[in-house]
Amino acid sequence: MEHNVGTADRVIRILMGIILLGLIFVLDSPARWIGLIGIIPLMTALMGWCPLYTLLGVRTCSLERGKG
Repeated sequence: MEHNVGTADRVIRILMGIILLGLIFVLDSPARWIGLIGIIPLMTALMGWCPLYTLLGVRTCSLERGKG
């Protein structure tokens, strides 16, 4: 699996993931479970690979050395 998420993109995804997961603790309504969506940006940031970016042909990271 080739990386397609760059460093700045990873930082933004981690911050968004933490904020979304924080909704679970801040909101009192059943809507707080929407915060579980924060798992997705966290996982893509940790893996360095986004399946949606692959489908769209987007790369936010530089090419790895020796691969092109």
